[in-house]
Amino acid sequence: MRIKINSIIGFFLLLIFPSVNSFAQKWALAIHSGAGNFTPKDLTPELEKQIRKKMEEALQKGKSILTNGGSSLDAVEEVIKILEDSPLFNAGKGAVFTHEGRNELDASVMDGKTLNAGAVAGVHDVKNPICAARAVMEKSEHVFLTGKGASAFAKEQNLEIVDSSYFYTKDRWDQLQKTLEKIKEKKKGTVGCVALDKFGNLAAGTSTGGMTNKKYGRIGDSPVIGAGTYANNKTCAVSCTGHGEYFIRNVIAYDVSALIEYSGKTLQAAADFVIQDKLTKLGGTGGLIAVDNKGNISFSFNTTGMFRGFFSSDGSTKVEFFK
Repeated sequence: MRIKINSIIGFFLLLIFPSVNSFAQKWALAIHSGAGNFTPKDLTPELEKQIRKKMEEALQKGKSILTNGGSSLDAVEEVIKILEDSPLFNAGKGAVFTHEGRNELDASVMDGKTLNAGAVAGVHDVKNPICAARAVMEKSEHVFLTGKGASAFAKEQNLEIVDSSYFYTKDRWDQLQKTLEKIKEKKKGTVGCVALDKFGNLAAGTSTGGMTNKKYGRIGDSPVIGAGTYANNKTCAVSCTGHGEYFIRNVIAYDVSALIEYSGKTLQAAADFVIQDKLTKLGGTGGLIAVDNKGNISFSFNTTGMFRGFFSSDGSTKVEFFK
């Protein structure tokens, strides 16, 4: 009788909680901070040390959240906030300048459990655009807000608003001047994070300052759901970095998920197909990070480098810059 009762209880627990052994569930976290055709010669030892240290700090933050039973959404948001607050990356504090000499920030986030998503673009006074993107997802009936409307919404949500001078860094300003002088920019620094939590829920987020010297209110793939960011508990979570126009045209982030769901490809096979085959054939450059619902982590990029790192429940962790 006791066995029968336990079986009945177990059955109902499965109905209520699809993952009864949620706390035995694998968790995983991966981040990127840009891809480009840079080489070790483009990084001084000191700069490499600073970037590695900040990425490791972000990974540790994500690990702390996930190991303590936090959600993948919380991990993604908090990890990206750390990267946004650093002048080392092209997101938040370190955002590049447009042709008009201002910073325009984009970000997006997606919840793999509900398929809800939020994004903002062209904001210049929201300290952490990733927080604004999550607020759009959770506290509005919309998915995508831009410019003044996005800033007004962020203010209504009591997010931290800063003067646009907060985003000024001399390195980024000098970078604009060099670009205006036709010196090619090699480094890209969009940031992103994907995570799987102990409950089997996936989430992805991406944040960027766009392209140096961009004009006409250009918006890239980072805030576009399906292009630069995608998450679905059935398959995987993806965050992209690179030449945004190509990622938008090819809905790169969603395509990884679709290849897994409809073609049965593994995460790595799907990631490699869209980056090494599809994107490369069309002349696009960049890469992506991804984690699937089993905790597998994948990276794929067709440039000489992509700043990337990961942490997983089996204790493995690494931060890498080049192939």
